[in-house]
Amino acid sequence: MRGSTAGLADTLASGSRAHGALLEAADVLFASIVVAPGVVTYWKSTWTLMDIYVLPDNPVSSAAASASFGLCCSLLFSVFQSQLSKHLSPERGRLTYYVLSRLCTYIAGVACVGAWRGVWNLLNECTGDSARTLLSTTAAATLSLAALRALRNICAAPFTVAVDSPQDYFDVPTMFRTNSRETMLYILDCIFSVAVVGSLVVFVWRGSWALLDIFLFPEDVAKSCWTSLIVGYAIVVVTFALQAPVRWAAARLQGAPRLLLADVYHLVSFIATVNVWRGVWGLLDVYFFPDSPKLSNWSSHIISLAFLILLNCSNSIIVRGVYIDAEEPAGECVVFPCHYLRLFFHKERTKKRHRRALQAAASARKQEDASLPLQIPEEKV
Repeated sequence: MRGSTAGLADTLASGSRAHGALLEAADVLFASIVVAPGVVTYWKSTWTLMDIYVLPDNPVSSAAASASFGLCCSLLFSVFQSQLSKHLSPERGRLTYYVLSRLCTYIAGVACVGAWRGVWNLLNECTGDSARTLLSTTAAATLSLAALRALRNICAAPFTVAVDSPQDYFDVPTMFRTNSRETMLYILDCIFSVAVVGSLVVFVWRGSWALLDIFLFPEDVAKSCWTSLIVGYAIVVVTFALQAPVRWAAARLQGAPRLLLADVYHLVSFIATVNVWRGVWGLLDVYFFPDSPKLSNWSSHIISLAFLILLNCSNSIIVRGVYIDAEEPAGECVVFPCHYLRLFFHKERTKKRHRRALQAAASARKQEDASLPLQIPEEKV
């Protein structure tokens, strides 16, 4: 669900400023209104289906099974990302690549949900759900991520859109960026990225979500969810509106102040994110076939996944990789990776330039051929 914007600003900086601003606004709307509900629907339905089918009579065993399956699969995808990129590419057949890559996305998506559900529920079983415990675990996990410079990994849709691009389809950045040729170090890096950083992210999400359950109209589920949704989207609007001045400030700061600004900005975006997710999640429970959980969740699971695949952003359902706080240059460290329409139009412009270049080259060759004098063969004596 997360991503980096390193180099994207320069890549997409073409065309008029007004056109760029319009596309940016369209991307924000697309991420907020289209992608985010689709991703939340997929996660909610997959999570609930696991509640229904994975050892429902034994919560601890169910959570342990989910965590084991999810963490192991996520680790395998991380360790073997180079091999997947090498053997699954469009050059080996576009249809084969498309089917197998989306199958990998589906498995990875189920694994991510399983890992989160397992860690989340095990934490519930081990620590309880008192407000004091939730506050302490959430604060500890947040500070730990900040100390690791990995706080931005708590962000998700609507602040990130992962486009299904063949170039980096299977890329999973690790915490320490070790080379896959250093086998043992690389495997340890993958384990740390998946098990430690990933679990800390779950701790932050679980604590924040549970605190909202406790304090935000706990006696009225529908009212609580609607409030979360409205507050979440209001903060989404404010956060995106502040992106330009925050980016300007980040470009002029260095070191710790720049890192602090990026972390605070990402925390604000996280507050918006968790509220949006909780709102959509809860409202699906309240209004979408509440008396038929299997029908509700199977239909929403299939529809949301197919919808995101058709939009070419199914990778948005996956929690994949570790991104370092303020690793991008200048103000790019606070730019959210919500580039969908901008990437599409950039590709179209690139194709047009390529076609024009080919046409110009062909025209030049014709002119050269026309300007050459006719070669009359000499008569034999």
